[in-house]
Amino acid sequence: MTGHKAERRRSLVPDFNDWFSREFPGLPGWRPANAAHSIPVEVSSGEGTYVLRAALPGVDPDDVTVTVDDDLVTVSAEHSESEEDKEHSEFRYGSFRRTVRLPVTIPADDVDASYADGILTIRVPMPEEKPLSRRTIPVRRPGDAAGGGRT
Repeated sequence: MTGHKAERRRSLVPDFNDWFSREFPGLPGWRPANAAHSIPVEVSSGEGTYVLRAALPGVDPDDVTVTVDDDLVTVSAEHSESEEDKEHSEFRYGSFRRTVRLPVTIPADDVDASYADGILTIRVPMPEEKPLSRRTIPVRRPGDAAGGGRT
């Protein structure tokens, strides 16, 4: 160990929930009553696919909803508390929600979602990159109809 603080890598994918899921400054644990809990996610890409993994331990897959809108993937879930008496619980119950923006428009028909061992895995195919075409645009003078030629 060198004693240096580990550098935290910033994601290239911006996340809307970062604006709303943090605790209110100065009041640890405070959240609005109707606020959904944030879902921890990781996003990776490779082999022509974006992969979004969301940690949802204890959630029934039937209570998970995945929606795709343009370049946004939203994961919503409900986790209901059991009726048994507990002396102590640190589990989170209620609504969970997370929206992640991908750098491209998502083809909604080809998105695949699966759930195993408390992890929701969403696979989004990356669209083929179109080669950039470079061209020169002629600059015309006012009154010239055809282009930049002088008379």
